[in-house]
Amino acid sequence: MSYIVASLPPLKCFVRREFLYNFEKGHGEYEPAIWVSIKALRGQVFRIESLLPNYCALYDKLPIHAYVWHTENPASFPIDTLQLWDCMSYKFTVIEKIGLRNLGVKFMTKEKTWAYGQYLFTVDFCADGQDLDTGFTEQAEEHKSFNFIRLDDGQFACQPNNRCLWYDQSLIPSETKKPDFQAARNIWTVDGSSKWASGDDWFYSIEERT
Repeated sequence: MSYIVASLPPLKCFVRREFLYNFEKGHGEYEPAIWVSIKALRGQVFRIESLLPNYCALYDKLPIHAYVWHTENPASFPIDTLQLWDCMSYKFTVIEKIGLRNLGVKFMTKEKTWAYGQYLFTVDFCADGQDLDTGFTEQAEEHKSFNFIRLDDGQFACQPNNRCLWYDQSLIPSETKKPDFQAARNIWTVDGSSKWASGDDWFYSIEERT
């Protein structure tokens, strides 16, 4: 688990140069970059730090729509399309879900169109019990994970599970159903029952309380 900042896979890409000059110049130009780290501040979008090799410099705190992975007429989706929700906490985990490695994925945009790409990694938020959880990281119906996607149109996105559909040539059939599931609302636990008590013997015999 990380607090505020975590390392990222060293992904080679480009920065829209206007972001490097607070939109005063550089429009339509691109600077080579390599992702280094990611910051999460509750109530804000992710901030990505990258190495700019041509300048031997690190540049910090850029949102995901500042980056593209190719420069041939990349799309220009706004930030609130590419990242649907703000960060939920200062504490988070960056993980590559091996079962999704290199899978194709599409997500539904706010404009009700499909955006296609390839899975990269996931950021998930948590509370570690040391501080009061004043957000929604432990509420089943409100918790969200963020799947980072390299889009075919040149941009990057991070989307929750319920906006994404995944494609695997072997596992996914040619005809699929439309998900119509409800968001999970239950928190499951087995320790809080008043019905059962365990003994002190080797196999922890379980007896019903009287």
